[in-house]
Amino acid sequence: MRKIIFAWALISIFGTLGSTFAFKPVMAESNGSSNIIVQPIPGPTVGEKLAERTKASWPWYVTRASGLVAAASLVILLLSGIGQVTGYTFRFLEPLTAWATHRALGITFAIAVFLHIFALLFDHFAPFTIWQVLIPWLSDYRPATVFGIHVGTLYVALGVLAFYGVIIVMISSYIWLEKKPKLWKLLHLLSYIIMLFVFIHALYLGTDLVHGVFRWVWIISGYLLVAATVHRLYRARTT
Repeated sequence: MRKIIFAWALISIFGTLGSTFAFKPVMAESNGSSNIIVQPIPGPTVGEKLAERTKASWPWYVTRASGLVAAASLVILLLSGIGQVTGYTFRFLEPLTAWATHRALGITFAIAVFLHIFALLFDHFAPFTIWQVLIPWLSDYRPATVFGIHVGTLYVALGVLAFYGVIIVMISSYIWLEKKPKLWKLLHLLSYIIMLFVFIHALYLGTDLVHGVFRWVWIISGYLLVAATVHRLYRARTT
């Protein structure tokens, strides 16, 4: 019996508190009787708040996601390219499939880079103008100091320079791959410089690479690419 009385008391208390804080009752008299008019608390709803937050922050999430896709596709792209030169890729894929995969990875990387830059133009957390994403050292986002020397926005500038390198490699691959293979091969070596620039750019500016698993994965990927490049150079000198 005591438990029933205690439960009833709790229900009454919470019911009173809920009606007190959730609504604003207004007493009105009509024809000698009192009516309660319930008015909701003014202000935006939860759905409206989420919609407003999504509208304001979508460029930030697109920038981060496209940056991660670009980084991952570039690592796999270079490893597949080195694997084709050394022959290791053909142990897992046929030559035509390997070439088609390499080409698809290049297109994925290029699209991710363009999305990364496009989203920055609408970002409110790290605002960039069209000229700041096209001209190195024009932005004032996160100036850096290396060995005590002020180098301006070096990490942003490396991203801009990598973007131009991507354009050169893409155009040369589509125009001179068959017509001028020697020139295409020479320009294709820019891929290693692009990887170096992107590695530093992402390591010091990437939100998801500040700490944790992603940072270690990125660093290990860098060492892996260095080892693969050294192995390729060694094979080229001994054959």
